[in-house]
Amino acid sequence: MKSEATKTIKLALPIIIGELAQMALHLIDTAMVGAISYKQLAAAALVVNTMNIPFVIGIGMTISVSQMVSLSHGRRDGQQVSHYLYNGFCLCAFTALLISLTLVFGKNILYHLGQDTEVVRLALPFMQLMGLSIIPMLLFMTLKQFTDGLEFTKTAMFLSLAGMPINILLNWLLIYGNWGFPRLELVGAGYATLITRTIIFLALGTTILRHKTFRKYIAVRSKQWTLQRKTLGELLHIGVPSSLQIGMEAGAFAVSGIIIGTIGAVAQAAHQIALSSASFTFMVSMGLAQAGSIRVSNAFGTSNWAKIAVIGKSTMITALIYGIFCAIAFAMFRFELPKAFNDNAEVLQLAALLLLFAAVFQISDSTQAISAGLLRGIKDVKAPTILIAIAYWVIGLPAGYVLAFHFGMGAPGIWLGLIIGLTLASVFLINRFLKMAKRNN
Repeated sequence: MKSEATKTIKLALPIIIGELAQMALHLIDTAMVGAISYKQLAAAALVVNTMNIPFVIGIGMTISVSQMVSLSHGRRDGQQVSHYLYNGFCLCAFTALLISLTLVFGKNILYHLGQDTEVVRLALPFMQLMGLSIIPMLLFMTLKQFTDGLEFTKTAMFLSLAGMPINILLNWLLIYGNWGFPRLELVGAGYATLITRTIIFLALGTTILRHKTFRKYIAVRSKQWTLQRKTLGELLHIGVPSSLQIGMEAGAFAVSGIIIGTIGAVAQAAHQIALSSASFTFMVSMGLAQAGSIRVSNAFGTSNWAKIAVIGKSTMITALIYGIFCAIAFAMFRFELPKAFNDNAEVLQLAALLLLFAAVFQISDSTQAISAGLLRGIKDVKAPTILIAIAYWVIGLPAGYVLAFHFGMGAPGIWLGLIIGLTLASVFLINRFLKMAKRNN
């Protein structure tokens, strides 16, 4: 079991570094915008929370590419790998365009969410730019899922890392107006994100088309690059439930953020700080989930259930250890972390309290993400989607609302509801994977 855990971690590391680099871009934006004022920070939080659900639905759709590519790769079928790349890219490009147009033309929804008027005014132009940036980001994610599915995980990692200094420089120029550039503040962060995401997408696309590693998959394009209804159906069979799974979790956090925003800008800013910190650690869990899913999918291609069980259990144990480590770190540094984002005393005090709640759910957050990934690897997506819906939307979110407003707990009540939802999801999904592995072994 130890050797399987080592293999999974080795595959996961470049994915994790790439995910952390992408999250670091978001944290850098948050910190650089927060340095202007807490209302700018609250506006950024409002936009992120509002667009998070459609964005992660798009990410869920890209996951279908890695799943089908990994399955074909396990069967040593390079022709099918190329076929799934083309169909997956077309499907995800359509999804990205649809999501982007919805966000750009639907930005006025921000007026109807009960938020601070000044926060909404600041958020509107940022919403439009972030909506446009969805297109290059999801296209990059699609190509990343392709390379990850082939277990060439370092390609996208290097590009994600390269995007960091580009984004920081553009932020410095456009947010603060350095070197003669206009001082655009939050809008500048939007332009920086759009430009950076476009650059890394074009760089990854060029690499796949020209690098010798991927040449054999591009060489068969004349035969394999055709849209087929059956192939699109297979991708949708994985992509839609995956989108719903990720969307329901992200949606619970996003709706929680919007609800907290009705309490006030201070609560919204504190929530964003705690959530940004928790999201950063969650990227490691997502990387482990992706690696575990790829390895399980590879074994599933040859119906090797004994290997599936060992990979699954070893990955779950790794997730448990990591979750405990993060919980301790959050509890220890809860007063120091918020200072990197803002200097408002009220915001810092509430953020430190919310980070304690974030510490509590680190274990369940990590284990539920890995379990969902393992189930996707064996193509079990429908039942887990229902279980996740029950955990977050039937129990967790309503419980948080009741605690926040009927028991007067405010923002901490919402976070307690998130803890309940994440814990239930973890228990449900772990139990389902272990039962399925035992039944088929």
